[in-house]
Amino acid sequence: MDPSTTLSKLDQLKRMTVVVADTGEFELVEQYTPEDATTNPSLILKASQQPQYAELMDQAIQWARQQGNPDAFMDDAVDRLSVSFGCELLKLIPGRVSTEVDSRLSFDSEATVRRARRLIELYEQQGISRERILIKIASTWEGIRAGEVLEAEGIRCNLTLLFSFVQAVACAEAGITLISPFVGRILDWHKKQSGRDSYPAHEDPGVLSVKKIYNYFKKFGYPTIVMGASFRNLGEIEALAGCDRLTISPALLNELASQQTALPQQLSAEGARGIDIERLELDEQHFRWLLNEDAMATEKLAEGIRLFSRDLEKLEQAIIQRTEG
Repeated sequence: MDPSTTLSKLDQLKRMTVVVADTGEFELVEQYTPEDATTNPSLILKASQQPQYAELMDQAIQWARQQGNPDAFMDDAVDRLSVSFGCELLKLIPGRVSTEVDSRLSFDSEATVRRARRLIELYEQQGISRERILIKIASTWEGIRAGEVLEAEGIRCNLTLLFSFVQAVACAEAGITLISPFVGRILDWHKKQSGRDSYPAHEDPGVLSVKKIYNYFKKFGYPTIVMGASFRNLGEIEALAGCDRLTISPALLNELASQQTALPQQLSAEGARGIDIERLELDEQHFRWLLNEDAMATEKLAEGIRLFSRDLEKLEQAIIQRTEG
C-alpha cells in the first residue's frame, strides 16, 4: 500500500508545495498550520467585522490619532490595522505574511514605493524583520517597477492580480520574489465567455496559465516563486501539486484535510527543464501591447483593482463608524 494514502491530501501536498492560508482569520490559520499566510483588503474587512478582532481596529484607530496628522489619519489607520493582522498571523506561522499596498496606487510607482516602505517601517517598529514580510502590489507595469525598486532595497514583494504570461515574465525580469497568478478568476472569465459550466482540471485555463508560467521560470532559471491563488475547486489544486506555493482558502483546505486518496505530483523543476520553450523579450511598449491583446487579463486586472479598492473603501467606512461609535 502506498504510504502516502495514509496521509490526508493536505499533508501530501505539503510534502511537495508550500501551502499558504488565504485568510485573515487567526483560528483558521492555527487549525491548518500553513507555512505562510496572505491577506488583502477583502479578507481584512471580513475579519475586522467579527467581534473578536474589534480590539485590533480600536488599537489602529488610537494609534492613527496619536500620529497627529488628520490628513493622513485614514491611511495610518488602515496601514496599522493591516500590520496588526500581519503580526498576529506571524505568531501562528513559521514563514511570511503578505500585506497589501493600497490598490488605488496601482498606477503610481513612486506612491506605491513610499507606502510599502511605510508598511515595512511599521512592522519593524513591532519587532518584525522585513524578511518575514511580502508586500503585495498589483501586477501593473507601474506596480512591477515599484516592486523592482523595493526588491533592490531588500523589501520582498508579492505581485498579485496576475492573469497573464506577460505579467509573469515582466515580474521575473524585475527580480520579484513571488507572484500570485489567479487561477479561479481566469476560469471565471472563460466560463462566462464560452457559456460552459465547468472545465476539467487538465483543460482549466487558469491551471494551464500557471503551468506555463511555472515551466518557463524553471526552464530559464528565474528564482521568482510561483504561488497559484484564487482556486474554485479541489481539481485545480490537485492539477498544480508541486507548484512552488499555493494559497488556499479555508474551505478548500478543509476538503484537502478530509481526503486521504493519493495526490500525485504534477509539476517539477526537472520536468520543466526538458520542455522546449521560446524566451520572451520585453520592454514597456511590448508589455503593454501584449497585455492589451489579452482581453481576459486586461479585464480581470482592472476588475481586481476595482474590487480591492471598493473593499478598502468599505474598510475605511468601518473605521469611520468605529470612531463615531
